Amino acid sequence: MATHSLDATPSTIRYGVFDATFPPVLTVQPGDTVRVQCVSGRPSVLPPAGSGLAIPPALQAVLDAHPAPFVGHLVTGPIAVAGAEPGDMLEVKIDAIEPGADWGYNAIRPLAGTLPEDFHETTLSHIPVDRARMTCTLPWGTELKLAPFFGVMGVAPPPAFGTISSIQPRLHGGNLDNKELVAGTSLFLPVWVPGANFSVGDGHGVQGDGEVCVTALEMCLNGTFTFHLHKGSGLKYPRAETSTHYVSMGMHESMDQAMKTALREMIAFICSRTNLSREQAYQFCSLAVDFRVTQSVNGEKGIHGMLKKGLLF
Repeated sequence: MATHSLDATPSTIRYGVFDATFPPVLTVQPGDTVRVQCVSGRPSVLPPAGSGLAIPPALQAVLDAHPAPFVGHLVTGPIAVAGAEPGDMLEVKIDAIEPGADWGYNAIRPLAGTLPEDFHETTLSHIPVDRARMTCTLPWGTELKLAPFFGVMGVAPPPAFGTISSIQPRLHGGNLDNKELVAGTSLFLPVWVPGANFSVGDGHGVQGDGEVCVTALEMCLNGTFTFHLHKGSGLKYPRAETSTHYVSMGMHESMDQAMKTALREMIAFICSRTNLSREQAYQFCSLAVDFRVTQSVNGEKGIHGMLKKGLLF
């Protein structure tokens, strides 16, 4: 079991897109661990000179190498896992997440977010981060404890999708924006191409369920991941497991349809782990599963179901 490092550089970053044809920048063996540097931001959101907030050299180098405007996220990768084939399941164990900067930002953009009809002006806030204390201080003085996670974690999409934006989460994962995916969590993703080709980015220092104004605390993060390969699982949709819960997911432009997908995925999961019928699992979901809004701003909205461990038999 080897340990690797993957820095964020102009040659290891993708600017706002996923594509099954992107070649891997690193290939590892199942069971290997990779420490990945991720950067977040674009010229329009960088702190001004004299603010006392330092721009990480890696972020500046990535932006300097790509001066053209781009839409979406800076993602590091892809990382190929040797032996992964379509039909397999990639387990991404999130071992650790650390801040990579002493600031993050939060923004409101016109015509975006959950209430585009209410907010018509750009609002940009630079938010200092205390890395030692793992806190951030909001412009009006409130201090929040950081709970960092990566908004974007995904494998290469099915080849038929072609080049797709990093903004919309889909069955390959991507911009899930799920605050449950902190250190100690495993994300399970279906494999669509040889090698799986995992990419990660969109660091969030802290976020509520919902992410309503378009952004969370967007910031540079470094993550440590261990990759496990489950052959022939037949998984078709992302799911996760925390230290306390099993997590189903649903994404759709309609929140109602996202809810139905998350519910169907949880029913299927319960049936796969127990001798309950689908009808009994449906009842169990109504009694014991919490369904939460993941995000409502990515075009494909998100719902996730939370089933507390220890309730299955």
